[in-house]
Amino acid sequence: MGKVNVESFFSDNSKAAFKNDPPGAWMPKLPDGCIRLSSGYPDPELVPAEEIKAAVARLLDEEHDLPLHYLGSPRITKLKQQILNRLAERGIIVSEEQLLITSGACQAIDLIARILLDEQTVVAVESPTYMEALEIFQNYTKQIISIPMDDQGIQTTLLKEMLDERKRKGLALPRFLYTIPTYQNPTGTTMSTERRQHLLKLSSEFDFLILEDDAYGELSFDEIPPPIKSFDECGRVLHVGSLSKVVAPGMRIGWIAGDHAFIKASEWFKKDLDHPFSQSTMAVYLENTHFEKRLLLLKELYRAKCAALIGAMEQYLPAPVSWLAPAGGYFVWVRIPGVDTSDLLPQALIEGVSYVPGKYFFLNQSDGTEFLRLSFSYADEEEIIDGIQKLGKLITPFFNGLPDRDMKDTNAPAP
Repeated sequence: MGKVNVESFFSDNSKAAFKNDPPGAWMPKLPDGCIRLSSGYPDPELVPAEEIKAAVARLLDEEHDLPLHYLGSPRITKLKQQILNRLAERGIIVSEEQLLITSGACQAIDLIARILLDEQTVVAVESPTYMEALEIFQNYTKQIISIPMDDQGIQTTLLKEMLDERKRKGLALPRFLYTIPTYQNPTGTTMSTERRQHLLKLSSEFDFLILEDDAYGELSFDEIPPPIKSFDECGRVLHVGSLSKVVAPGMRIGWIAGDHAFIKASEWFKKDLDHPFSQSTMAVYLENTHFEKRLLLLKELYRAKCAALIGAMEQYLPAPVSWLAPAGGYFVWVRIPGVDTSDLLPQALIEGVSYVPGKYFFLNQSDGTEFLRLSFSYADEEEIIDGIQKLGKLITPFFNGLPDRDMKDTNAPAP
């Protein structure tokens, strides 16, 4: 008897998905002691380990075995209300039936893709965009359209031109557009209010949905812009959020806020794949946390770390290198003209600093060869400065003989 051919049992959809790069293939193995300017993780000092430990103790003291059962603690319902309250503070008014708690934002995006996409469905995305969202969409469809961005977010005039052209040619229009409008990953850009409203207008005119990924929306250095969902009067926006960036990613608490029909359909496929213990613990943590004070602490620290990164780049990177200075979030988007950042990465790792090459954020990877994403969230300020010095030593030889940067002028790259 021969060994079973396991792959022969996979569905056609799975076989097609397996032709893509595996999840996380963009992440290299980092050497010990490497300065992690690649990691989109919270600052380790800001993860409230002791507070969560206390929440676990209180939960088990008060409820004993309840949080450890399938149905979990009554506090799961309270968590839902806590999230509804936070959304309402940002102008998103939805009912309990219009909110689904998920295992982080990625499960939320995957559930939406699962209920809305098939092989013939068209999806529109920003270019560049979050690589893990691209990985998810490519598991369901190859019909993906990229719309360029600038320093004000997705270029909605170009989006309209694309929609008009497809309509004129009788081609399928997107079922939804995926956007990270606030402190975008990877560029750090924030979509202007005018473009948010224009995008909503286009979604009605051309009958598509908007998948708004708001993972970084509360991490503002100044004033927090209103979510697209807060303008939504017709139920066209599916708003995805997460506590990963503001509390702890390992807790896996995310959500979808949208029309009840979408929530019901997402729940159909999610079934009972909850994390009762994690959700109950988060509810207790939030009960005992002054969240606005916590957000203020996060903003102050990340603002300082971002300033340290920008200051180090101004000092140590050669003049042709340019970047976008964000108003919040975790990331700075950098362009090194004429340099393939994927080829440069192995040398950077040898020197002890990491980043993410820009190509992984593009549907057409050749569009991103000159770009890289730096994160200021995880490393401390001293490491950030040291890491940029190391990068500067690698990059400077490409531009020897060119004039120094005018310290008052930081050019913004066009994504």
